[in-house]
Amino acid sequence: MYLRTLHELDSSEGTVQLHSDSNELILHPAPNPHDPNDPLRWPRWKKHTCFAAVCAFTFLTNYANAGLAPAFYVISQEFGKTQNETSALLLWSVFTLGLFNFFWVPVANYFGKRPVFVFALLLLSLCCIWGAVATTFKSLLWSQIVAAFAGSSTEALGAAIVNDLYFLHERGNLMGWYMNAIAGGNSIGPLICGFVTAGVGWRWHKWISFILTIINWVVVVLLVPETRYDRSEAAISAGAPAKSQPSSPPSEKNDARDAVRSSPLDSPDDPEKDAGSTQVPRNTFAQDLRLYSGTPKDESILTLFLRPLPLIVYPAVIFAFLGYAVSLAWSLSINFLNPFVLQAPPYNWSVAIDGLINIPGLIGNLFGAWAGGWLVDRYSDWQSRRHGGVFQPETRLHLLIIPAVLTPAGCLMFGYGVERTLHWTSM
Repeated sequence: MYLRTLHELDSSEGTVQLHSDSNELILHPAPNPHDPNDPLRWPRWKKHTCFAAVCAFTFLTNYANAGLAPAFYVISQEFGKTQNETSALLLWSVFTLGLFNFFWVPVANYFGKRPVFVFALLLLSLCCIWGAVATTFKSLLWSQIVAAFAGSSTEALGAAIVNDLYFLHERGNLMGWYMNAIAGGNSIGPLICGFVTAGVGWRWHKWISFILTIINWVVVVLLVPETRYDRSEAAISAGAPAKSQPSSPPSEKNDARDAVRSSPLDSPDDPEKDAGSTQVPRNTFAQDLRLYSGTPKDESILTLFLRPLPLIVYPAVIFAFLGYAVSLAWSLSINFLNPFVLQAPPYNWSVAIDGLINIPGLIGNLFGAWAGGWLVDRYSDWQSRRHGGVFQPETRLHLLIIPAVLTPAGCLMFGYGVERTLHWTSM
């Protein structure tokens, strides 16, 4: 069994020429000029619809699971559970969401992203029904865990969809929206659940989640085609999509003069214009709905499962997952502790009012999506122009100074406010 090195998977090491000497934008990766089915050449409406459906999936995963947090105090009383026991509803969900990325990503690379999304979203919908009718705490807990297993398919594959559909210079902005979908479920979910629980009971939060997820499932079935694409030089030269080898290593050139420049042919806003007589026929609507798009001929599924493991020791990967994990852990911890702090003496908030505490989090999500998306793209573009048009991926890290200051400050304020029973605005 052969595992490729990072250099074989991407020889550019992330540093590319983003602007030419004449200041023209250079598209990375280069779209296939022979194939209108290349996701990079899809119409903008098709790209955005596909991306929005996946964002809705990841939003609803967190909406259905983490959104239940304001009802934890009520649930603990209904089932006779302690605070620590009730916390399992959230803690096991988060653990499952993180762990099963290692399952879904290889499966999607082997069988395709479309069948994974179709199956996982349907499973999430069924788990919402399961949670709504659960008569024991154990049953409710397992509905949360299985729902998190289904929803974990979007945690990494959502970001992969961005790479499939959009060019390098667009990805920061779209990733900002995707991260806002993840965080939005954790803030809008509890906000709505508080009022739902106060009005008609916490089970209706699950019923509403089912209605939304089944609608999302229909959209995914009808409007989200397969997005994986073989971008090897051989496949593009042959003028064929070669979807049977979705995991082949890319051979994108690092030299700007070998990259495809922005033109009517490869512009994402004008995908209909063709480049000669070697065009591949455009897929029909029925062909887009196929669940099976082939499997890699040169790699086994076992190889795909083992490939991510060596990456764990890379400093860049360690930095990325620790930064994300620490921020997420504190956010979820505060989300879980809120009902036990604010619905108990001396605050005595109702469950509906407790849900309102998520409004500041929602505002923070919107700011984070702007700063971590659009602002990062503009900053990286400005830096590339300063360095002769060369894009260096590490420039995206510079603006991490913003969350590096705000996140610890927020954690300290919340902890100090709870310890000293300060006014709720300190939290």
